Amino acid sequence: MSKKSLPTTQKQGKARLGDQIRNIADRLKQETDVQIKATSKILGATAQIAENHDRLISEVVDMVESDLNLKNQVAQKHIYTVDILKQQFKTLRDAKAHFNLKVSSWESLVNKLNDTSYQTTITQNQPQSNQVFTDNYVKNVEENSNNFEKLIVFLEPDVAKMFPNSEAVNEALRFLIRVASKNCF
Repeated sequence: MSKKSLPTTQKQGKARLGDQIRNIADRLKQETDVQIKATSKILGATAQIAENHDRLISEVVDMVESDLNLKNQVAQKHIYTVDILKQQFKTLRDAKAHFNLKVSSWESLVNKLNDTSYQTTITQNQPQSNQVFTDNYVKNVEENSNNFEKLIVFLEPDVAKMFPNSEAVNEALRFLIRVASKNCF
């Protein structure tokens, strides 16, 4: 090789090396752009998730407040009179047995039932007439089975502690149904 060709070869080598470096830089720039776009999408999705989470929490809080208000309104609507009780029960003995109270007259029964502290006890403790609660399960027992399906539900002990009767189970399931139906797409 001559001395003149050596510098040209070096120039070509430097040019190729420069082209390779530019190509690498361009690819890095493209990858950086892709990563910036992906990060931007991830941050946007995260913001949307946070917004949906906040909305869902607000909806759940609203539903719980609504349920509590409705429960308070229903509890306040139970105002008993002698006439109402006499229509509902044949005898004072039947009424006393139904409410598990010891009273001597219809008037004293009405007074006890309309007492606000007793109202909450009724709503919490009074099982529905078509249910028998035994250990960890609820069994529907209906004399007139034409109107109701017979259903046996077995509850695990930890669940039975939280849901002591069918009313509590049904209320929780209805609440879950409302939450799920509001948030289905």
